[in-house]
Amino acid sequence: MIIGIGVDTAEIARVEKSMQRQHFIDKVFGSQEKVYLDNLSGAGKYQSAAAMWAAKEAFGKAFGCGITGFAMTDVQVLHTPEGAPFFALTGQAGVLAKGLQVHLSLTHEGGFATAFAVAEQP
Repeated sequence: MIIGIGVDTAEIARVEKSMQRQHFIDKVFGSQEKVYLDNLSGAGKYQSAAAMWAAKEAFGKAFGCGITGFAMTDVQVLHTPEGAPFFALTGQAGVLAKGLQVHLSLTHEGGFATAFAVAEQP
């Protein structure tokens, strides 16, 4: 049974500009996300960061709390060895999603990154 859905789109250039401030990076990205982003370069780094931002927003929308119901760093966007994105949840985000599966899809094109999240009770 689907509990909630969320979608968000982020402008890649805006996220790139925000990433010039360390405070933004520390507030938004968890430790594993920072490692992932540090291993990327050029446009791919900012496309991925924008997709991660959009995923966090989509997560909050799926749970009806926006981004105020949890710390942004408690919602990390990680990837399987094959490259598929998934959520790694801790803190209040983990409490919100307890017992649920939260599916994630990401895309970027034309200067924007979009994320779609579905919270499902298995």
